[in-house]
Amino acid sequence: MSLGSQIAWDDTVLPFQLDRSDIRGRVARLDGVLDQVLAQHAYPPEIEALVAEAALLTALIGQTIKLRWRLSLQVRGDGPARLIATDYYAPTQDGAPARIRAYASYDADRLVSGAEPFSQIGKGYFAMLIDQGRDMVPYQGITPIAGGSLSACAETYFAQSEQLPTRFALSFGRAQIPGQAERWRGGGVMLQLMPEGSVSGAQEGASGDAGLMHADDILDGDEAENWTRANTLLDTVEEMELIGPTVQPTDLLVRLFHEERPRVFDAQLVTFGCTCSEDRVRQSLSIYSAKDISHMTTPEGIVTADCQFCGAHYEMDPATLGFEAEAAKDDDA
Repeated sequence: MSLGSQIAWDDTVLPFQLDRSDIRGRVARLDGVLDQVLAQHAYPPEIEALVAEAALLTALIGQTIKLRWRLSLQVRGDGPARLIATDYYAPTQDGAPARIRAYASYDADRLVSGAEPFSQIGKGYFAMLIDQGRDMVPYQGITPIAGGSLSACAETYFAQSEQLPTRFALSFGRAQIPGQAERWRGGGVMLQLMPEGSVSGAQEGASGDAGLMHADDILDGDEAENWTRANTLLDTVEEMELIGPTVQPTDLLVRLFHEERPRVFDAQLVTFGCTCSEDRVRQSLSIYSAKDISHMTTPEGIVTADCQFCGAHYEMDPATLGFEAEAAKDDDA
């Protein structure tokens, strides 16, 4: 494959459908996006892996939802990895890219070097929030941390909260193309029984970890057979096929699912993007009194704020902040 073909699929999500199985899916490739997300912080390897996995899941899930604004994933635990947070912003217009940002909070003193990344989360929850914008009530679903990976948590979320059998196969890490610098590359495939499909509803008992629902618990008959067949085919995927860069997503789908009659749709571009701004910071501080603002003021007489997602730094005059800002301006006049 030429380098041009390789670059054409970097930072894209390709929707597809398996017509024989009544299954929809996505193939994601995040390359420059992962590099930019992880370049914002000097994360330890264990945290980098969790952020990379969460970003891939966010790209795959975000593209399946008829989203008008934002999808957020949050993973909170009582282990050294306290928080993994991601946002997926839907395209603002036709042809525009979707935007992803991600951030992690962790306790460096408790982090176990070389440990399996998922083990650093501990007990906690996996949450998904869909915000469709102003004047719309956000939707939030939560499931416990279980299953051994963030991908398994996401699969459990869809089985438990949405009654949608879902499967993820992800691969990510640092890779190097001959003649180029080492960089992060990631890729994955998502399968999901189409919502219009006939799902039988929860069976008696639950077979997932910690007594949670699994896809097998909500399927029977032809749907169960189709789902098992598609998953068996996905089990044959190789890590380097997921990441690329020399295997095009379209070729991968034909290799894996040619008997399932795969049909592809327009690919969605994805970029790193943050929505922070000074106006948003000011709005978040508008609930505080002048006294509260004074406690946030540095010895240099300014209020500072840093975006955890993109590293942007803001410096503001305390007299212009809080719900008493106008009064403060009048007093100075």
